[in-house]
Amino acid sequence: MDENILQRARQTLVSYLEENHCRKTPERFAILDTIYAMDGHFTLEELGERMEQDNFRVSRATLYNAINLFLRLRLVVRHNFQQLTRYEACFHNDNHCHQICTVCGKVSEVASAPFANAMEEVKLKRFHPTGYSLYIYGLCSSCQAKAKRKRNKAKTNTNTNTNTNNNHNTSKK
Repeated sequence: MDENILQRARQTLVSYLEENHCRKTPERFAILDTIYAMDGHFTLEELGERMEQDNFRVSRATLYNAINLFLRLRLVVRHNFQQLTRYEACFHNDNHCHQICTVCGKVSEVASAPFANAMEEVKLKRFHPTGYSLYIYGLCSSCQAKAKRKRNKAKTNTNTNTNTNNNHNTSKK
């Protein structure tokens, strides 16, 4: 993670806490630092485990409260992928696309200039967009390969059974 992005995210948090007369707790900063150190998408459980690995224990309630604050400040974005809620640091990346496998649930980000260009061209009535997320559902290459092997195996078994039945019928005559 770019250290400059983390510092800007921390400054956003500090500004909010000062303006709203909230305490600057070490837990909030530790959670933010951990989120920005993680690669990609994560669940709250994964975040809690990562913090424990870093020898910083926080309660589940503290995690939820911090995440909700970070969502309001747009330091984190929430995604619902295949009935699973995941989060992602987003201070540096408001616009992005995800491809989601509908079989295994694998999620990966897609950098696509045509999507970005199309979104810039969209004219929305009485609305100013500040970011977007695009979800593309389909089959990943691993699941495509598994499905193809399964089809080929089924086809081979059908051909074998047909040949066996034909041979059996021929020997009766």
